[in-house]
Amino acid sequence: MARSQQSWNKIEKEKQKQKKKKDKAAKKLERASNASDGNNLDDMIAYVDEYGRITDTPPDPATKQAIKAEDIEIGVRKKEDMEPESEFRTGIVSFFNESKGFGFIKDLATGESVFVHANALTEPVKENNKVTFKTERTPKGLSALEVKVVR
Repeated sequence: MARSQQSWNKIEKEKQKQKKKKDKAAKKLERASNASDGNNLDDMIAYVDEYGRITDTPPDPATKQAIKAEDIEIGVRKKEDMEPESEFRTGIVSFFNESKGFGFIKDLATGESVFVHANALTEPVKENNKVTFKTERTPKGLSALEVKVVR
C-alpha cells in the first residue's frame, strides 16, 4: 500500500485557504448587495457655491454669472503687466538699526515691509519717520532706494 504524498498539515492548510477564499467571496457579495449608496452618479456629484463651500445641492441657474475665460488669471502676472516700480512710494520707517546700517519701511499703500540699507538713504532717518522712496526688486525681495524724509 502506497503512502499519501500530502501530509496531514498540508491538507489542513489547504482547507484553511479554501475556507478563507469562500469567506472573502461571501463578504464581497454581501457588500455589493448592501451598497446601494454611491451607485448613482447624482449621489457622487458635489457643487461649489459662490462662497467656495462644497454642497450637494446644485446652484440656482437664475444667479448664474457669465465669466470670460480671458479674465481668469492663474499664477503670477507677467513683469510687463505689473505696476512700474520706479515711481515714488510713501511709508513709515518701522525699524532702523544705525549701528548695522539697515532697517525696514512699511509701505502705506500696500502695507508690505520693504528693506532699506544705509547706502540708499539721502539723509539720516529714525524710526517712525515718514519717508518717500523708490523700490527695486532684488533676489531677496523689495529694497528701497532714494529714501527721503517727508517733513
